[in-house]
Amino acid sequence: MTVDELITPEAVADRSEAVAPRLREHLPVTPFVGFGAFSEELGAEVLVKCEHQQRTGSFKARGAMAKVLSLSGEQREAGVVTASTGNHGLGVSNALATLGGRGIVYVPENASASKVAAIKRFGIGVRGVGTDSGANETMARAEAQEKGWTYISPYNDPDIIAGQGTAAVEMLEQLDGRRLDAVFVAVGGGGLVSGVAAVLKRHLPDVKVYGASPVVDAAMAASVQAGRIIEVDGKPTLSDGTAGSVEPGSITFELCRSLVDEWVLVEEEEIRDALRLVIDTEHQLIEGSAAMAFAAARARRTEIAGQRVAVVSCGGNISAKTLVAALS
Repeated sequence: MTVDELITPEAVADRSEAVAPRLREHLPVTPFVGFGAFSEELGAEVLVKCEHQQRTGSFKARGAMAKVLSLSGEQREAGVVTASTGNHGLGVSNALATLGGRGIVYVPENASASKVAAIKRFGIGVRGVGTDSGANETMARAEAQEKGWTYISPYNDPDIIAGQGTAAVEMLEQLDGRRLDAVFVAVGGGGLVSGVAAVLKRHLPDVKVYGASPVVDAAMAASVQAGRIIEVDGKPTLSDGTAGSVEPGSITFELCRSLVDEWVLVEEEEIRDALRLVIDTEHQLIEGSAAMAFAAARARRTEIAGQRVAVVSCGGNISAKTLVAALS
């Protein structure tokens, strides 16, 4: 199989459906349930894929587990290197703790302190360098090459993308034959939306995929608009899980170009408002990147009125300090 074949939407869906049973041996199936107040406000039936209830508090556990499962025992024991704003590092750390192995996680110096502390509790090495996740990916790749270890990308890897797509495999089972008109997914490097959209569009070709990013840091959306991967001067955002540049040559770029039907860029206050709404009405704790997907759905309420739509609530790892600031 060629590299080009590996990264088609059809191949992503194939890999997601193939790896889903293996992931269930190590990770729970997350709920896919209605959020009543949110549905009432939008005039639509809103179903939420609760990845904030996934192990490690994020969908990233899926891709990381899929990738580490693909490695031999010798590769895991030799070591892996990855780069992350937090959630992917947690996912890799959990996978190594579950399956055996050691590793190092590069994180930006401004990464969430609570996420970094959680990574360290797994006994994984952490290196805080700079403030740009794209630059961290480059340094992590270089160290992996120097040491002869395996580099695990947070999104630029077919196994990672396939693992994220298992969330959509579950969604289809949980829909049990019901229609789905649209899905809202937070986008950083594009691994989640690529996997989810590839699987959903295979079985529900008319589903509309909305990619959500913050106005102040929307690297993938800007790259798709430009027709090539470009760097953006990102500013601090409550959606820290999607922050940072897209790695040059990332396979997610073409997947996002072909699979995302519409981009929704949301302001920071809209993210805060959505976070407050979910906490006040559902009493569930989500992080900024998850709130961003809810904010995107609110921004498109006129378009989705009367429809059945999904929101992928991608994570729940928010620090007390960030939460207080967001709610104040």
